[in-house]
Amino acid sequence: MSKNLVIVESPAKAKTIEKFLGKDFKVMSCNGHVRDLHPNELSIDLKKNFEPKYFLLKEKTKLINDLKKAASGSETIWLATDEDREGEAISWHLTEVLNLQEDKTKRIVFHEITKNAILHAIENPRYLDYNLVNAQQARRVIDRLVGYQVSPILWKKVKPSLSAGRVQSVAVRLIVEREREINSFTPSMFVKVYADFESVSDKTIRFRAEVPEKIDDLKLAEKFLKECIPSKFTVESVEKKPGKKSPPPPFTTSTLQQEASRKLGFSVSQTMQLAQKLYEAGHITYMRTDSVRLSDMAIGVAKEVITEQFGKEYSHPRNFQTKSKGAQEAHEAIRPTFLNVKSLDAGAQEKKLYELIWKRTIASQMSDARIEKTTVKINVSESKRQFVANGEVLLFDGFLKLYVESEDDENPENGTAVLPALKTGENLIMIEALAVERYTKPPVRYNEAMLVKKLEELGIGRPSTYAPTISTIMKREYVIKGNVKGKERTYHELVLKDKTIREEKKSEMYGFEKGKLLPSPVGVMVNDFLVEHFKNIMDYHFTANIEDEFDKIAEGSLEWRKMIELFYKDFTPVVETASKVLFKSSFERLIGVDPATGKKVYAKSGKYGPYVQLGESNDKEKAKNAPLKKGQLPESISLEEALELFKIPRVLGEYEGKPVTVNIGRFGPYLEYNAKNISLPRKYDPYSVEFNDAIQVILSKQDNESEPKSLTFMHEGEEMKILRGRFGPYISFKKKNYKIPRGKDYRSLTLAECLQIINEAVEKQKTSSEK
Repeated sequence: MSKNLVIVESPAKAKTIEKFLGKDFKVMSCNGHVRDLHPNELSIDLKKNFEPKYFLLKEKTKLINDLKKAASGSETIWLATDEDREGEAISWHLTEVLNLQEDKTKRIVFHEITKNAILHAIENPRYLDYNLVNAQQARRVIDRLVGYQVSPILWKKVKPSLSAGRVQSVAVRLIVEREREINSFTPSMFVKVYADFESVSDKTIRFRAEVPEKIDDLKLAEKFLKECIPSKFTVESVEKKPGKKSPPPPFTTSTLQQEASRKLGFSVSQTMQLAQKLYEAGHITYMRTDSVRLSDMAIGVAKEVITEQFGKEYSHPRNFQTKSKGAQEAHEAIRPTFLNVKSLDAGAQEKKLYELIWKRTIASQMSDARIEKTTVKINVSESKRQFVANGEVLLFDGFLKLYVESEDDENPENGTAVLPALKTGENLIMIEALAVERYTKPPVRYNEAMLVKKLEELGIGRPSTYAPTISTIMKREYVIKGNVKGKERTYHELVLKDKTIREEKKSEMYGFEKGKLLPSPVGVMVNDFLVEHFKNIMDYHFTANIEDEFDKIAEGSLEWRKMIELFYKDFTPVVETASKVLFKSSFERLIGVDPATGKKVYAKSGKYGPYVQLGESNDKEKAKNAPLKKGQLPESISLEEALELFKIPRVLGEYEGKPVTVNIGRFGPYLEYNAKNISLPRKYDPYSVEFNDAIQVILSKQDNESEPKSLTFMHEGEEMKILRGRFGPYISFKKKNYKIPRGKDYRSLTLAECLQIINEAVEKQKTSSEK
């Protein structure tokens, strides 16, 4: 046995660290959490001061036995889990499960996996930080109380199999409210006027100017263009201002997620998985951080790299201050461990993410870009309106030589032009002028990066929670990631050229959005119920305040059980009230009128989800209903989309003299044939499935039904049955079930083969329990 046992969280990290330590050290991995609250019970003793009841994870039984054996033969156990609250909690759980003695146990932390960092950590061990442990416990307990007590109410009041979460439900609320903002938005039309000019003295450069104010309608714009025809155009003023652009700070968890989404198209969870690999391989510092600070060593190395690659004038060493609300565990920003390594010999995605981190880190230590901003005001002799041209000249590129930060859809970059050298009083020639109808734009939908940014701004969640929160709401299908179809509209444009004004009618596509987060109908229903009956849980400020209290626990200024007690005191009566209410989604919206029948078309929400209705509910002729497709919302579905849904049921054709019809019911799409309903597999769309595919589904169903439902043997005076279940064929004997291995044809099994399968399963179970 080795004198020293080092326990880390992941096997990849273990391999990297083992290279740096000598033969007296053995490095093992615990593979993350080893204990947790039980998944099928509350696991919190409400009568004993909210004592959590932890259970050893079943899949960790063998691992814990191996760690116990290694720990018993070691002089010192080094707990080297991650440096955040989760990592501290994992170390604490390990001390409890392994029964580690305090005098034999040391806690070490490091924010990069390099030899110097590991050896420095070994030389500077500490004890477990119980404030961090308790902050993690408080989060886990409150999240369990919310999820475990609110979810059953959702099952009863809204729909079975739903769940609620303290942070995930607030994230869904943001997306639902943004969708409603967009649906209630009424665009207003305005007119923008542009003109292309050139100088009388220098006709080599053309430039564009615009009327800075919006014009209300095309008639007023036409009046102005008529005033331009006899006018002279003179430069009233040329204003030049020096300016600068400073580099963005190094990456935090959230800014890395945002920029990787915008520049590389990575999802938030994908970014974190890749960053984890880079960290564990020793290529970058710890990837869960709020800090934008760099170490003095990193700043020094960056200066050397910049001076060597770009020149002295491009170097500007600086350190940034962390400003994010509730910043925690702020050690260092995310940066390459070795800044002189520009690129990696790694997988394509890891390589791209590493290079993005390298560029951002180096750019943060580069000089500001120097620019000169020019504003030219142009008088129109026969009008009170003016044209204004804005130009920008890059005098020194600075950090822009290496890196340009991307922006969200919410903040489109305003383009600027290079202007010719103009003087006050100079005469200009108007080449052409345009008056174009434009429309105000609704708020844009969130993508993953924008949602992370919003959560961070509100102080909701922390670096470790953004990715799992988004994954959870998408996995549970409260939110769907998809594209929004664009729509076509016409607009008018006036063109002034050669002293003549002509009107042109044009069309444009608008509203297209790619890779956005859209609320599902179920997500909307859950949100509405929670907002109505759990106002505190769904309140942005309340959720942010809870995060602040977790931070206070981590700092040691708040007792964690007291915090939970106060939370639960207010939470309990809300749960009791909500469990007694009758919730009914009463959404109803008139979409339009069906041109074929003259009947009104409605979008509604019912017991089994949202649907569209053709006709009135109280008409003599029964109204026709059709469920919405995945991704469609009753609040935004168009008349055209709604009418498409009424094409179900569809008669696909006849097979052996009987009609084949596709329909959608309570449990999803199905085929109707020969007085039987046959579920339509997920890979087929009921609106486009073809006749031949439907026949294959029917024949497959008939083949399955022709097989025997079960095979029966007698053994030891009891029945042994071979049955076909939901997850495949299995053997049922003496009130126990045994899975039949893949590759074995259950229809031809003998009694002896069945007994062999049972005996092997029993032996395997015995071996597992002994370990």
